[in-house]
Amino acid sequence: MFKKAVEAKSHQRLSGADRKKLRRTVLNRFSLLTDELLDAILPPKVEITVSKFQNRVLVYSIEGGCPMFFDIDGRGNEIFPTVFALWEAPEMLPSYMLKGGEVSRYVIGGADLMFPGIWIPAEGFPSFSAGEIWAVKVPGNLAPIAVGFTTMSSAEAIKAGLRGKALRITHYYRDFLWESAEGHYVPNAGFMEDVVMEDPSYLASGSGEEISDASAGPQTSTGNEEDESGDVSDLGPSTSVTDAKNGSEEHMVGSMNELNLGDDVSANEANTEKQNTLSPEEVDALLDQCLLQALHTTLKEKDLPIPGSTLWANHVLPCRPSGLTLDIKKSSHKKLSKWLQSKASGGMISVKEDKHKKEIVLISVNRRHPEYSSFKPEKKKAEISESSGDRSTAQAQSEKMLEIIEVYKPSIHNSAVFASVGEDKGKLYTASEASDVVFKYIEKENLVKPTNKSMVVLDPILCDALFKGAIKKGSAYPSEVHKKDVGSTFIGRMQPNHVVMRGGEPVVRKGAIKPVQIMTERRQGNKKVTKVSGIETFLIDPDAFGSELQKKFACSTSVGELPGKKGHEVLIQGGVIDDVARYMVEHYGVPKRFIEVLDKTRR
Repeated sequence: MFKKAVEAKSHQRLSGADRKKLRRTVLNRFSLLTDELLDAILPPKVEITVSKFQNRVLVYSIEGGCPMFFDIDGRGNEIFPTVFALWEAPEMLPSYMLKGGEVSRYVIGGADLMFPGIWIPAEGFPSFSAGEIWAVKVPGNLAPIAVGFTTMSSAEAIKAGLRGKALRITHYYRDFLWESAEGHYVPNAGFMEDVVMEDPSYLASGSGEEISDASAGPQTSTGNEEDESGDVSDLGPSTSVTDAKNGSEEHMVGSMNELNLGDDVSANEANTEKQNTLSPEEVDALLDQCLLQALHTTLKEKDLPIPGSTLWANHVLPCRPSGLTLDIKKSSHKKLSKWLQSKASGGMISVKEDKHKKEIVLISVNRRHPEYSSFKPEKKKAEISESSGDRSTAQAQSEKMLEIIEVYKPSIHNSAVFASVGEDKGKLYTASEASDVVFKYIEKENLVKPTNKSMVVLDPILCDALFKGAIKKGSAYPSEVHKKDVGSTFIGRMQPNHVVMRGGEPVVRKGAIKPVQIMTERRQGNKKVTKVSGIETFLIDPDAFGSELQKKFACSTSVGELPGKKGHEVLIQGGVIDDVARYMVEHYGVPKRFIEVLDKTRR
């Protein structure tokens, strides 16, 4: 419904009578919605605006530009809540529970929800009819990620063997309706750019029911491929429905027409039984194994300090063994904070409590600790696809892998330092290598101040390397400098270069890296055009890039040479500035810090 950007034809403030009519329509449409919940979604004293689109869709937004409801036919017969409304009142709709957070990639990528991607509890769920409105959630997160209507009844689903399309998605997190909201936001830290996982704060607080993480990746079934409408039919083997009530998720159990789950339920019960057989001591060992795996593989020094909830969601959970869930409540520690504090008491990590956020924070890791040094991390095996189509896709992705290295060349200011320690003055050095050179010189000349080990005494060579030409005339040169300032000052006096490599020979260029520039502007009245330049820096072919965007956004593109400059400019029809930036990050690996965006249409 909102996969492509569509501009509204008009905006109009609702009168008092129209406000009352909207409230009556919504209350009649959603039987689980109460007056109190509706007041939270549409506050009585807040203005409501209706936006009319060319496809007859009406979008109702509250003051501040946050859309709460949208009407597909413009007559009130097919009105749906947005994710913003569902985040205010998640219990207003019954909801399907995905098999795991990884499946959400397909849903927020624009695919309809298929039955194999849903988790079904052993007791089944209530009967339903075709055309009913349902929400979509992920395990461990109360906030829905999408809304749509059922394509078949429960009886028809049984006849189809729980295969096929379960929900036609009309709106989802990160679609153009969500992006159109002024100051669009996410309800919790589980909502990431391309996937939705458990809510770390909900998990860390220990509130609600047990959070079972079943986010193993999607399983492929032979012959089930993506159809023309973008539906995904290989999301995994289970289905569930939950209804968030009183701050926790309660499974909806039907009294009639419960679905016959067959082999899927047996497999699901087997996994659950296996997980329930783990003793608290075994869960403790599993937690420690996942933490050590994360410390060795995913958690870097630059990530520290890191909140405990972020550590859990982004590092510990992804390191759990395939096919097993990880529930802190089933351990002897019961809470995330107590577990991390127990590891800190052993000396492997250091933690402290953030009194403002009331959350445990990981400060540092003792990588010399015996428990850390004796652990051997597992190497994940790459999945090999059997189809030639999958192989060609993987090959294309590998060719797009980008590697950027910022390097530096000795300048006239500090070449004497390199010569003194026997290093090549014509070589290119990374920042860490250059820093090692200057400290090697400091150690060689014994320049560390005896009375204060954190200070370095400057001899003539080091003083010239750090400050010659940078000190104003008449000002005295410093006689000593702090150790922490030596490396950055020394590197700043070198000549910047950079190396770019994308599946081939490295390309070395002089100067600092010039970012990609993405700009949207208006042309010919209200038409928007997005311009992209500087992509050659990252070894991206402009013609191929333009062709990809044309297919990706279903719009016209063109490529032209920049006047008076080297390089090309790609023009894309429409205001797709955020989507182009996201596409460059996800598909070409361009770091966000090297992308500059400018939307002139918002000025």
